[in-house]
Amino acid sequence: MTVELVGTAERTLHSGQFPALYAEVQRFYAHQMRILDAHDTERWAGTFTEDAVLELPSLTEPVRGRAGLARYVRAGAARQRQAGGRLQHWIGKLDVQPQDDGSLHTRCSALVHAAPSGGGSKVLCVCVMEDVLIRVRGEWRTAHRRVTRDDLA
Repeated sequence: MTVELVGTAERTLHSGQFPALYAEVQRFYAHQMRILDAHDTERWAGTFTEDAVLELPSLTEPVRGRAGLARYVRAGAARQRQAGGRLQHWIGKLDVQPQDDGSLHTRCSALVHAAPSGGGSKVLCVCVMEDVLIRVRGEWRTAHRRVTRDDLA
């Protein structure tokens, strides 16, 4: 007799619950990117855990914690305003992998494009975004994000 052990993550992937979970994660990212693009830095930082880590290819050290995230995005928003444009982020090709501890490991493509005042949009870069999402008081929060440039590989 063979006994097959199936973890919680595996059951979620192959159950009727996964489509709803996937849609929930898509909504999370749509909300997170929308408030990032609106430069609502405090609300955006609030979509991360208190001790979150953000790794970006343009930085030598990760950004740590909500206060650090808000500070980083606030500085970027100021630079964009001075330059007379704004950045927009589009998320696609989302892969969601439930973990046995209840967290989610996600991977997606992120297109970053510039929307200059009075001109057409231009794609600046294509990135791969890998996240660890955890639930905090019933809401998804990003605990760790690693962004790499897909167009430099």
